[in-house]
Amino acid sequence: MMLIVWAVVAACFLALLAYRGQLTRYEEDQLFLSDSESNEQKEQSEIVRKVNKIQPFIRVLGVAAAVMTAGIVGIFTYDAWQHLK
Repeated sequence: MMLIVWAVVAACFLALLAYRGQLTRYEEDQLFLSDSESNEQKEQSEIVRKVNKIQPFIRVLGVAAAVMTAGIVGIFTYDAWQHLK
């Protein structure tokens, strides 16, 4: 059961990373000094807003996947140790 939950958490984490990568693919590091480029500035602001919105979810799912991975490895290691005795 724990492996299934881990797989779902890891899949969601990887999907969010792929989505963030897709969003930031067109992001540019520019400083807009004039109003003539306001459309481009709005597009960049929208990208940054979307990335900032999903960032907490990426952190939570990343930590959850790491903790669950350590837990699963610990359980399997403990089980193997018990079988060796």
